[in-house]
Amino acid sequence: MDPVARPPQPAAAETQDAATPRAPQQFDVSGWREVLAPYTEPRLGRAVFDIVTSVVAYLAISVAMYYALSVSLALALALAIPAAALLVRTFIVFHDCSHGSFLASRRANLWLGTALGLLLYSPFLRWRHDHAVHHATSGDLTRRGTGDVKMLTVSEYHALSRRGRLGYRLLRNPLVMFGIGPVVALIIGPRIVAKEARPRMRRSVLLTNLALAIFVGGLCLLIGWRDYLIIVLPPALLAGSAGIWLFYVQHQFEDSYWEDREHWTYADAALRGSSFLRLPRVLQFFSGNIGYHHIHHLSARIPNYNLQRAHDENAVFHDVPTLSFWDGIRAVRLKLWDEDSQRLVSFGEGRHKVSGGHPGAAS
Repeated sequence: MDPVARPPQPAAAETQDAATPRAPQQFDVSGWREVLAPYTEPRLGRAVFDIVTSVVAYLAISVAMYYALSVSLALALALAIPAAALLVRTFIVFHDCSHGSFLASRRANLWLGTALGLLLYSPFLRWRHDHAVHHATSGDLTRRGTGDVKMLTVSEYHALSRRGRLGYRLLRNPLVMFGIGPVVALIIGPRIVAKEARPRMRRSVLLTNLALAIFVGGLCLLIGWRDYLIIVLPPALLAGSAGIWLFYVQHQFEDSYWEDREHWTYADAALRGSSFLRLPRVLQFFSGNIGYHHIHHLSARIPNYNLQRAHDENAVFHDVPTLSFWDGIRAVRLKLWDEDSQRLVSFGEGRHKVSGGHPGAAS
């Protein structure tokens, strides 16, 4: 069975009174499959360019870091910054392979994705499965939880015990999310096999773990474990932090979209619940156009190098939630979904709501 999520036909967004806290945009996206079909065609030349300017460049700068260690530790660590940017770009290629969009051949996407998974410490088949679930359930309050940054509603949070609220606060703390988060999401989590995992997913994790043990062990024997950690760990942690932030702001911003299963639609989740993140050109390059996330969620078969063209050439996609870089930074303070006002709010706003407008009445 094709693991790439196949979106259902979108239903028209329901109209709401203009006086509601947030009136949804009305998108005439009937026939969007036909509109976006031309952009789903992979281009070999552009794919090769992406590989050269991502994984090949990352490997080259990793070698440069190794030789820089003989000159200065500070010089090697300085090179970790461009290495991290290239690792993010490498992840975008891996991500496109998981959707079967990067190359024309399904087998080529599988083999390239599996190989890149070793650089990213990620079992390709399991990541592909979990990410397909994310695409099929994004914006659905009933089915959230797979491939998401954990988010609770105001009522769910205040129904927790004090210990539960403290745990959620720690989880959503930026120092934990962007500091410890990359270690858990990129290094620890992918090594663990869930008890309920299907045999194919189990093999994906175990074989990746075995390959990594051989690969990492061989490099440590070749260059030494200290040099290996200096070369690999700083770029991985920086790239992981950037990746978690990108993933966060793509779906968790103030006027996002979250509905229960009964009212949820695929098109609304894509165009109202996925942000258009306007990044400076250099950041757009290293993030592989993933800021055009509304287009990506509407049609995951569009490779990253066609996303901007699909957006620019179709005016219907211009009137979507748009965030600047600084909007994305500010969105990190938002923690809870308010089902009444239909927006993401801070802990303070959520507490004020529960206390009936009397701060301090709720803990």
